[in-house]
Amino acid sequence: MYEDFDKAHERRQQRREALKRKQMRQRLLRRRILMILVAVLVLAGLVTLVTALIKHISSPEPTEAPIPETSEPIETQPIEPETVIDIAFAGDLNVTQKTVNAGLKGDAYNYKNVFMDVMPLLAGADTAVLNLEGNLCGAPYGTDGRAPQALAQALSAAGVDLVQMANSRAVDNGILGLQDTLSGIRDAGMEPVGAWGSNEEFEKSHGFTFRSIYGVKVAFVAFTKGVGNLGLPAGSEDCVNLLYKDYTSTYQEVDTEGITEILKAVEREKPDVTIALLHWGSEYNNQISDTQRQIVSLMQKEGVDAIIGTHSHYVQPVEFNREKGTVVAWSLGDFFGDGEKSGTDYSLVLNLQITRDNNTGKARITDLDYTPIYTVTAEDGSMRILRIPEAIAAYEADGVDKVSDEVYAAMLSAQQKVVSRVDPENE
Repeated sequence: MYEDFDKAHERRQQRREALKRKQMRQRLLRRRILMILVAVLVLAGLVTLVTALIKHISSPEPTEAPIPETSEPIETQPIEPETVIDIAFAGDLNVTQKTVNAGLKGDAYNYKNVFMDVMPLLAGADTAVLNLEGNLCGAPYGTDGRAPQALAQALSAAGVDLVQMANSRAVDNGILGLQDTLSGIRDAGMEPVGAWGSNEEFEKSHGFTFRSIYGVKVAFVAFTKGVGNLGLPAGSEDCVNLLYKDYTSTYQEVDTEGITEILKAVEREKPDVTIALLHWGSEYNNQISDTQRQIVSLMQKEGVDAIIGTHSHYVQPVEFNREKGTVVAWSLGDFFGDGEKSGTDYSLVLNLQITRDNNTGKARITDLDYTPIYTVTAEDGSMRILRIPEAIAAYEADGVDKVSDEVYAAMLSAQQKVVSRVDPENE
C-alpha cells in the first residue's frame, strides 16, 4: 500500500513542480513585459515632449497653444495561454488548553516549531486557508477558546492568508470577542472570512471575501451550521453567516434564502471561481446528513465550484468531478487539535489547482492534490504537525530527528485511512 501511495505522491509532486516552474516563468515574463512597457511609455513620453518643444521653438508667436501629440495605445496579448494558481486548504485549528500550551516558552508563546514542517504546504501555495475555532481576545488563554496573538502571527508566518471564522466558536466570548478576533487576524496580516464585527460591516462586504490571485478572481464565502448553540444577539444578526434558520436547535431548516442572497451578491461580481468554506455536520461522526447534501445541491446550482468542509474533526471523502470542475471535501479533519480522540490526530492539507484560459477568460478547477499530516505530542507537552510521507521516509532512513516506533506505525495507519477517503484508487 505504501508503495502505491509513494508512486501516486511522486506523480503529484512532479505535477506540482511542473506547475511551480510554469508559474515562475509566468512571473518572470510578466516582469519583463512590464519593464518593456514602462520603457516604451517613458520613451513615447519623451518623444512627445521633445516634439512639443521643437514646435514651440519654431513657432515663437503661436496664435493657439500647440496640441501635444499622443502615443498610440499599445496592444498587449496575454502573457501565456493559461494562468494556473493553487490554493491550499487546512482543516480545524482547535484552541484548547493543550494546543495553547504547545507554544508556551517560559512566560511567552512561540508556535514556530508547531507549524514549521507544514510551512511548505501553506507558504508554497498561492493562497492558504484554514478554520480557526477560537478567539483572539486576551487572557486567560486556553479558557473559552482564547488564544494568544502569537498563534495568529505564527499562522501568518507559516503562509496562511485567509481564516474561516464562520464556525461554532465564533462568539464564545461574545460579539466583542469576535471583534477583537477579527482585528487580531488582520493585525497578523491575514483576512477573516464568514464573520464581521457588525451588521454594517456585513452589508459593506455583502457577505463574502474577494481575492485576486495573479489576476484570477476568486470569491470566498464561509458559513457555519451554528455558533455553539448560542444565538446571535439583536443588532448583530448578520455578524456570522449561517446555514440554518434553526441554528440554535436541530439544524433541519436550511436557510435557503440567506445563502442564496449572499451567492447572488457573489455572482454580481463575476468571479472566475467561487469557493465555499462550510462548518457543518456532526462532531466525531462520519455521517453526512440529508441537509448537507441539500446545501451542496443549492450551492452548486448557484455557481459554487468548491465546497470545503470542517467541524467533524475526522477526514471525510473528497469528491472531485473533473469534467465539471467541482470539488466537495466533506471534512478535512483537524489541522491542529488535542488529538485526544481516535482519528483526530491526523488530517490532510488539500491543494486545488485552478486554470484560467487567458483567451476565453474562463477558469475552472483542473486538478487536486493532498498531503496527509499528523500531530505529534512530546512528553514535555510540545506539539508538531508533520507531513506524513516525509516523516515516514525520515524514519525509514533512520534520520536524526525520526519519530518513535509507535508514531511511525500510527502514521502508516493514518496515511492509509486518508488515502481510502481521498484517493481510493491508490489505496
